[in-house]
Amino acid sequence: MSKKLYLECYSGISGDMTVAALLDLGANQQSLINALNSLPVDGFKIEISRVKKAGIDACDFNVILDAKHENHDHDMEYLHGEEHHKHEPKHSHKEHHHHHEHNQEHTHSHKHDHHKHHHGHHHGHHHHEHRGMKEITQIIEQAHITSNAKQIALNIFQVIGKAEAKAHALPMNEVHFHEVGAVDSIVDIVAVAVCIDDLGISEVIVPVLYEGTGSVRCQHGVLPIPVPAVANIVSQYNLKLKITQTLGEFITPTGAAIVAALKTEDSLPENFTIGKIGLGAGKRSYERPSILRAMMIESQAKDNTDVIYKLESNIDDCSGEILGYVMDKLLEAGALDVNYIPLYTKKNRPAYQINIISKEGNISVLEQILFQETTTIGIRRQKMERTILPREVKTVQTSLGEAKVKICQLKTGVKVYPEYDSVVAISKQHQLPFHQVYQIILKENKK
Repeated sequence: MSKKLYLECYSGISGDMTVAALLDLGANQQSLINALNSLPVDGFKIEISRVKKAGIDACDFNVILDAKHENHDHDMEYLHGEEHHKHEPKHSHKEHHHHHEHNQEHTHSHKHDHHKHHHGHHHGHHHHEHRGMKEITQIIEQAHITSNAKQIALNIFQVIGKAEAKAHALPMNEVHFHEVGAVDSIVDIVAVAVCIDDLGISEVIVPVLYEGTGSVRCQHGVLPIPVPAVANIVSQYNLKLKITQTLGEFITPTGAAIVAALKTEDSLPENFTIGKIGLGAGKRSYERPSILRAMMIESQAKDNTDVIYKLESNIDDCSGEILGYVMDKLLEAGALDVNYIPLYTKKNRPAYQINIISKEGNISVLEQILFQETTTIGIRRQKMERTILPREVKTVQTSLGEAKVKICQLKTGVKVYPEYDSVVAISKQHQLPFHQVYQIILKENKK
């Protein structure tokens, strides 16, 4: 079966909570450490440990910044001041203190040893690199991670970049902002991408995001919750938000961007089983325990049936270059498939019919792309059932190196399909033709 991840965000979501939950689900810790060690970024080390939150055991992923890069992201007094302490539960100070004691005694640490990079920007009393999307892209491209993980990380950064550009009323390529350029954001987002890729997750379900109330101190001053970047992401990607009466910021811009970039559905199957559960701990102490629960689930549909949506529109005045660009953008935004059919419309005009296969949760985003990027003024929508083969994506060893393959189950056996991105990466690495690499992977992994 395809691997479905359900994120239960009753206590919000942040980057470190997501990484911790995915590690608790079984993402390879050493692979993650190796990936983060390859980043051309300085000023941090990570600790992975077990902590207690409201008496519940959870995984903790901690990005520890040096003095030059510290941003007070987990300093409750700095973030909320007296407002937080007036409403803070009596046990929260003790819980926070216990967290640090536990880390000192049961932590596996990895220190980043790359040479330091110095930049001439300063913010307050601390030193911060103000990176834009160009610099972020260069960092990710240099990391020793799979092409799929790179694309996931870039998709998440694109979401935050667009939200910050809107908040500051600047073009995307002119935005240089602390929130995305910060070292901890880079580490968290790359870590999420590496873990999602390692677990072979193909679908992500996020029904609702819970958020608190009040205000929080950010790099740009004291802002209302949800902060502008989070509000923009929720609006642009049609995420479902529930505001609670608990004081505090539950959803960080990074957390919201992770959901926007990864979510394929916003409703759970009517019936499903839970294969594994991962608990990720947050660092902030609020009345509501800071825990993200991630579950690998399997729907119990009859005869492997599935529900999808088909979006279609006739376009008669767009160039082929534009349509090619739109196809790539739709696939990056979560479309399951995109194709064009040549046809003739009224007055015998040559045109193309665009067909998009999508999960329900992505319809709004995909329709928005069509309206913005093409000349269409109407989109037809059809709900459809389909029969699918049980499948999973696995990383396998070949004589040419690691490759990802899709394995589909039939009653008569299995079918193995090498993943396109893996074939391309190996072809470039070994300077071999695509079809030759494809056949080698296929031959060495026949069941």
